[in-house]
Amino acid sequence: QVQLIESGGGSVQTGDSLRLSCTASGHTFSRHYMGWFRQAPGKEREFVAGIGAGTTGAESEEGRFTISRDNAKNTVYLQMNSLKPEDTAVYYCAADINRGIFHYTRSIKDYDSWGQGTQVTVSS
Repeated sequence: QVQLIESGGGSVQTGDSLRLSCTASGHTFSRHYMGWFRQAPGKEREFVAGIGAGTTGAESEEGRFTISRDNAKNTVYLQMNSLKPEDTAVYYCAADINRGIFHYTRSIKDYDSWGQGTQVTVSS
């Protein structure tokens, strides 16, 4: 298990940007596939973005979000631009520890360690 601590959430206006950070404990971060998920009130937790061996992952949410990682800092980021009210949710980072960094997965059950979440609220 690794401990994950998210930060960077907050309350913003439509169209604003936020960068979420998630810092991991230990010395194995560079070997883990990392993901960001979110959970809006009354909805199920959903996959937002994932990253393996590269420093930047694929864009998501119609190109508005970009995941990246800095292994030297044990940190994964989620850059969120052009935020919309429907992006309002608690955002969680997660680590897939057991399946290797090349195992791309969107499935919640494949992630072994989770952060406590950070709230993002977007008002119109």
